Amino acid sequence: KSNCHYNMEAEAGITLAALARTACAAGLQGLEFAAGIPGSLGGAVYMNAGAYSGEMKDVLTEVQVMTPDGEIAWIPAEEMRFGYRTSRASEDALKTGDPAAIRERMAELAGKRRSKQPLEYPSAGSTFKRPEGYFAGKLIQDAGLAGYTVGGAQVSEKHCGFVINKDGASAADILKLCKDVQAIVHEKYGVDLEMEVKCLGEF
Repeated sequence: KSNCHYNMEAEAGITLAALARTACAAGLQGLEFAAGIPGSLGGAVYMNAGAYSGEMKDVLTEVQVMTPDGEIAWIPAEEMRFGYRTSRASEDALKTGDPAAIRERMAELAGKRRSKQPLEYPSAGSTFKRPEGYFAGKLIQDAGLAGYTVGGAQVSEKHCGFVINKDGASAADILKLCKDVQAIVHEKYGVDLEMEVKCLGEF
């Protein structure tokens, strides 16, 4: 339909040519300018690549990044400070440092993750986005859901913000557990937990 807007989600490693072909096959316009630009989507976003009067900033709505603290965040396109072959990402680029100090910091952060997160079980990482003014894990814990189980899926007792595959969980188990958690937290606290992980396919 004309005048309708659709979103595509793609990983940073896809080539712009493949991305443009995918959009074309789906009947989505806007990426035609990118079809002949060599390189990946990640690099194109980093430098706001463009050609033939089109630029990445014209078609982006949101960008997923890793912050200097190692956290994963979604940044709205309007906050990416896109300019001519530049962006917020290029301004916040990595800096040089002492390799020994970098290794020490990596080991320190890895230790923190091991002590606070249920890395001994498979998971998709932090399951719910942080609601404004709250912490998802604390809400879930306060709701009495630590260890709550559906099939093989479980709310981690180590960190309630994680849904883990405790014992052969199916995708349906995990999704059902997440919906239960959302409903219970909403009932108890009036807070709507939004999934941070993406659910693809049919369950």
